Amino acid sequence: MVHTGACIAAIFGQGGSRRYGLTWRWLRYFKNDRDRRDLVTIGAGAGVSAAFRAPVGGVLFALESLSSWWRSALIWRSFFTTAVVAVVLRLFVELCGSGRCGLFGKGGLIMYDVSTLFEDLMTYHLKDIPIVVLIGVIGAVLGAFYNFLMMQVLRVYSVVNERGRAHKLLLAAAVSVLTSCCLFGMPWFAPCRPCPVAGPNGACGSLNKFRRFHCPPDHYNDLASLMLNINDDAIRNLYATGTNDVYHRGSMLAFFVASYALGVLSYGVVAPSGLFVPIILTGATYGRLVAMLLGRHSGLDHGLVAILGSASFLGGTLRMTVSVCVIIVELTNNLLLLPLVMLVLLISKTVADSFNASIYDLIVRLKGLPYLDGHAEPYMRQLSVGDVVVGPLRSFNGVEKVGHIMHVLRTTGHHAFPVIDEPPFATAPVLYGLVLRAHLLVLLRKREFLPAQERYPKEYSIAARFEAQDFDKRGSGKQDTVDGVELSPEEMEMYVDLHPFTNASPYTVVETMSLAKALILFREVGLRHLLVVPKRSPVVGILTRHDFMPEHILGLHPVLLGGKWKRLRWHKAAVAKYFRDLIVRLANCG
Repeated sequence: MVHTGACIAAIFGQGGSRRYGLTWRWLRYFKNDRDRRDLVTIGAGAGVSAAFRAPVGGVLFALESLSSWWRSALIWRSFFTTAVVAVVLRLFVELCGSGRCGLFGKGGLIMYDVSTLFEDLMTYHLKDIPIVVLIGVIGAVLGAFYNFLMMQVLRVYSVVNERGRAHKLLLAAAVSVLTSCCLFGMPWFAPCRPCPVAGPNGACGSLNKFRRFHCPPDHYNDLASLMLNINDDAIRNLYATGTNDVYHRGSMLAFFVASYALGVLSYGVVAPSGLFVPIILTGATYGRLVAMLLGRHSGLDHGLVAILGSASFLGGTLRMTVSVCVIIVELTNNLLLLPLVMLVLLISKTVADSFNASIYDLIVRLKGLPYLDGHAEPYMRQLSVGDVVVGPLRSFNGVEKVGHIMHVLRTTGHHAFPVIDEPPFATAPVLYGLVLRAHLLVLLRKREFLPAQERYPKEYSIAARFEAQDFDKRGSGKQDTVDGVELSPEEMEMYVDLHPFTNASPYTVVETMSLAKALILFREVGLRHLLVVPKRSPVVGILTRHDFMPEHILGLHPVLLGGKWKRLRWHKAAVAKYFRDLIVRLANCG
């Protein structure tokens, strides 16, 4: 649902789809970087609201894990959208509750409504806090290891997927066969259990969608009830209160191992498998298993521990705290869970951050996307922006030759270029502004050329020669390229006045500014380019997201790799060395 909401919003952000006839003139107002980014953020929050009936959780999810640039206007827009989703969803619930929706209202409309499972008062005491802390710590370790395994699997999948469509299909088929073997094979080894209360036709009347599988009447197979149900019903069964004796330890352990392994293996294939819900299901299974192992040492209901297990596993993998806490509270409709869920999330995130980054950050890095973290690395405070600027700098004169523009566009992939006025248009070289690559391509296609190196006359009107949609941001996969521009040799010798099409007030920083300060400015203002200016010459260079990435900085300054400014991580080699030294010291003391 998160991806669905984001995709729908992205379609509106690129002006609809001309291929399918889904476009309107008013959508052109959203074809810019800021509105498109806002729409995708709002759409993802709406998807969370639709999936979990959590409007506030949807807003916080978009704020905590999606948006790198947040402002007050985006808050109320996101909240308005998620509120509308919640109201419309409620209308469908009432409509389909009367049976007028047919199969559409059977089991799939409200995906994860488990609030009815918590009508009983669930109590906890101060003596249960150590158990909650233990759940958070173990969930953090399992979540960090889950992230590590998924990265290794995704690296292998990326190599396979690069070989073509046939290899992608074979990989998806292999994972599907493995999943089917686990789902239909493992329940045969689980024992049959008698129903607490017998229902009609030999079914278990007091249980929610439990499966008989190969069992006799008035019996059920607990492992089949988890594996052969959809994730919605499996989560409901695990979260249900008053079902402490429903599952066997062996069945719960088998389902945990299967869901843990299949969650790692199924993500990354061409078939969409999701990430959020499998993690919730695996965490709930882990919580139930911990409650069973503790037995009488814990007075907590197994359904409550399953919720805490989901929260700890979410905190250990996704590293989200506030949004997950609100989603769980809205999902269960039980405010009594708030203190325990908050404690578990804080512990799991803190412990897991010592091992690796969140699964979202790791996937983004694996794909090579220059996503900037919300904080600056410690070593960035020791560097200035001039230390990471690399050349050569490509810039244009205020009135530039067409042939030179074509040469620069063909030989570089830069998306923006500084415009510098030089004599005779200025007494000394001075920075005029920043021009975008897309705007240069528009000028070349329109052939707004001058025969000599001079500026446009005063009566020149941009509005008379261009329309607003000429400079709109193109949709995904529809970027203009210089290969489509064909000019004659005579046109290549002509000139273009870039002044009317240049952003004359770009963001600039001096080359002595701290790199950490520049990162904060770059991210919080939502920039794509940042000009670096010295005290004398017009421009030193231009910063993009790639220049703030740790890989780029450490590649330019490898001495920082062994410095004290690296973030604390518990690497395997460091942990092993620590324990070896500890054993040696203990042996010497003995």
